Amino acid sequence: MKNLLTLFITICTCINFYSQNTYAFFGSFNRDKNTEGIYVYELDTISGNLSKITTFTGILNPSFLTLSPNGRYVFACTESKTQNGGKVSSFEFNPENKSLTFINSQKSGGENPVYLTVHQSGKWLVNGNYTEGSVSVYPILENGKIDPYVQNFQFSEGSVNPDRQDRSHIHSTVFSPDFKYIFMPDLGADKIRSYQFNSESKEPLKTAEIPFTPTTLGSGPRHFTFHPNGKFAYCIEEMGGAVSIYSYENGKLNNLQRINTHSEKYKDDFESSDVHISPDGKFLYASNRGKENNIAIFSIQNDGKLKIIGYQSTKGKHPRVFALDPTGKFLIATNAVSGDVVVFKRNSETGLLKKAGKKIKIKNASCVQIRKY
Repeated sequence: MKNLLTLFITICTCINFYSQNTYAFFGSFNRDKNTEGIYVYELDTISGNLSKITTFTGILNPSFLTLSPNGRYVFACTESKTQNGGKVSSFEFNPENKSLTFINSQKSGGENPVYLTVHQSGKWLVNGNYTEGSVSVYPILENGKIDPYVQNFQFSEGSVNPDRQDRSHIHSTVFSPDFKYIFMPDLGADKIRSYQFNSESKEPLKTAEIPFTPTTLGSGPRHFTFHPNGKFAYCIEEMGGAVSIYSYENGKLNNLQRINTHSEKYKDDFESSDVHISPDGKFLYASNRGKENNIAIFSIQNDGKLKIIGYQSTKGKHPRVFALDPTGKFLIATNAVSGDVVVFKRNSETGLLKKAGKKIKIKNASCVQIRKY
């Protein structure tokens, strides 16, 4: 009887384990809302293969996606790179029937929205607009609907490069580990802007004690991430081709190091784009577009500083955004210009990447988010 009970528990455990599914959500610059714009694939966590589950047609240029904390809702920057346009949109994802349903859209508060993030409460959405250099804050209702923005901050000052930095260009909006602050790399002004965030207030953004951290002139800060231990922060600089490393405490960033994302054979015209840290906190990955089209791989030292390990081709052109799955076993890169998506298996001991599964075609693929359900 005891053996039968043990067998029953084992079978139930296995069923529960294998009933969990990992999904990858892809955004794109579809250029035509009558074509597919958002794609959902299932990731085979053994082989690394991707299988199409569903797509959404009827939305223009859903270039960047983010998920609600419970995974039920997908939020997208829409009408990106659309003259005099710009919206943020909400969708409901149902993993049981594998469907993606449109909920609503709101104006982005500025042209060319490029980045969205959701507060851990699931009640607030923060959007960054690149072209006009602004940030908008939206309440999210319990049914996933986005209300009109309650705050919109416009910035104007630029920096030293007249072609790329004529004015502010907000490129990402990232919460601190405790969600009490939000950081906004400004490519146009060479600043990492910061605000306090009070989720209980009707207007949650409030100027921080230190309103910005300056970056190297002409570096063009783009994307930003925190170490899992909450003590370090990393900013990838699009124009400078580098990652700047900071110690972090109570809303304050202190520079520790600045290290190139490119090898010595590349001297200029950098197009660094995205940055992520493995869940175990041991490795940092940074993508380079343009001439390089690779992922730079770094080991993270105990003091937060980086040491280069190597470079992995993304097997395509213009890796705009990439993501690691929740287990850290896989890295998925979106190659926007070549219009394909490549899955890599990550060696947890060395940090190195090896192509896995089959490359899939997604025209103008621009973003990926991965979640287990």
